[in-house]
Formats: sequence, structure tokens, C-alpha cells
Amino acid sequence: MQETKGLLDQIKQHDKLAIRVNSNSNNNLSADVMKMLTQPHRKANYFFVFVESGSLTHKVDLNNLTITNGQLFFVLPNQIHSAPAQKKDDIECFKMSFDQNCLSLLPKQFSFLINPLNSQIISFDSDSSQRVKILFEILNKILHSDNDQKDAEIILAHLNSLLTELNNAYFKRVAKEKSEPNKLSKYIEFKIAVETHLTEQYSINTIADNLLITTNNLYNIVKEFSGVSPKEFITNRLMLEAQRKLFYSETSVKELAYELGFSDPDYFSKLFKKNTGKSVTQFVESIQDLSSN
Repeated sequence: MQETKGLLDQIKQHDKLAIRVNSNSNNNLSADVMKMLTQPHRKANYFFVFVESGSLTHKVDLNNLTITNGQLFFVLPNQIHSAPAQKKDDIECFKMSFDQNCLSLLPKQFSFLINPLNSQIISFDSDSSQRVKILFEILNKILHSDNDQKDAEIILAHLNSLLTELNNAYFKRVAKEKSEPNKLSKYIEFKIAVETHLTEQYSINTIADNLLITTNNLYNIVKEFSGVSPKEFITNRLMLEAQRKLFYSETSVKELAYELGFSDPDYFSKLFKKNTGKSVTQFVESIQDLSSN
């Protein structure tokens, strides 16, 4: 499994900001870097692709994501990602990468970057699509300029505007369909709590108490937005983390179980097989087969 930590620092386009933006016409990455990115690797940064025309398929956490005209998809840190190996001449797209430090310099937070709706593809109406395209073009032009003194403040301002557009488009559908915005807010809080305390495996009662709602309300909210119960949500997230760890580290079942907060490795193994349909050994073998292709 390829480890990409530190890669963005090598290919960034600003001396102080770890950020890179390019179109398909000026993507001048080396053959070695491209080879790494087309193999399954753990993402160490945020990654976005906005397709103007054509279609692309990327693999994220073992799932194929296909985006087409006017759509964008994003990959989050620690997800397992592989880009398509072959270039397509009929594709017009922009790609963007930046790290957590770059994100922390922005004046606001963006809830879509924890992917609360479990949808990493964003669609736009015609007006917002045009604004997104313009913002990508501006960032692309600034970061490819010959000026050695690229203004970090200007770059961050346009990045903030772009992420605001993406955040609004991400939540636009659910804002229309859901009449109670407080429910979405509580669901986002729940997902943040799960991510923050994943290996501590807080009880559902504890999470509900921390969110100042009843366990019944928490159940209804999580079920409405995710389609599963809070307990199933946490189990699914733990099993996804187990798969990611197996992708990029060599560890025993016992060590992996303890890392994820399980006191009983046998119970963890049974849960893993029930959730994924494969034993840990079978899953590792499938990874090795995938990497050798």
C-alpha cells in the first residue's frame, strides 16, 4: 500500500501553503507520482475533481465513483483512493489538493468535509456550476503564474469562496427535503462525535447525553439521514476503519482489534466477517490481489 504522507509538500504550488490546482491541460506531475496515484493509496490530504465535460471513474474505499458533466467529487484524508490509470482526451476537468493546515487558515468550517450525508459526489445547478468553474480557473491561474510571490491571502480567499459554494451545493437537496434543520445539525454533531471518539466506542446513551437529546431522538435522526441505527452506524464506521488500516499497515487481528477499541479479538473477527462478507485473512488476500494488478 502506497503511503502519500508528505507527497503534497513535494508537488505544492506555493512556498507556504500546501495546495495544488491544475486542469487536465497543465497537469505536469512526474511519471513516478502518477504511478503512485493510480495505485490504491491512503490519502493524506483533501482531494477534489470537478468535471466540466466527459466522465471519470475513481475508486474510493473500494467503491467506484463515476462523475460526469458539471459534477464534483472529493476524497477525505485517510480514505483509500486510486485514480484512473489512463488519460482520456475528451475530459475537461480541474483537480485540487490541499492539507489540513491550509484548511485551518480559512475563516470558517465546512460541514460537508466530514461527509455527513455519505455522498462524495456533488451536483450543481447551472449558476453555481459556472461560479465553481470560475473559482477553479482563478486558483489555477494564480498557482500556475510565474510570480514567485503568490499572495497567500488571495489564494485563501478564493479557496474559501469555492468551499462555500461546494458546502451549499452539498446540502442544497437535503435543505429542500428536510423541514427541520436542527435534525441535520444534530446528525452532524453525532457524526463528529463518532469520528472524534471512534476507538473509545462511546455508548449510544453517552453520545445522546452529550448531544442533549434522548436516545430515541438520536435513533430517529440517525436513521433518517443514514438509513441505519446509531449502533449500526458506529459498527459500519469501525469496520471501514479496520479495512483502511489493513490496506496500509501490516497488523495482526489481535492488534487491530485493540487499536479499534475491541477487548475481544474473536468478537471483532466475527463482526468483521459479518460486515464485509470476508474474514480478515480473506480481505488481506484480496488487497494483495488488487495491488498486484
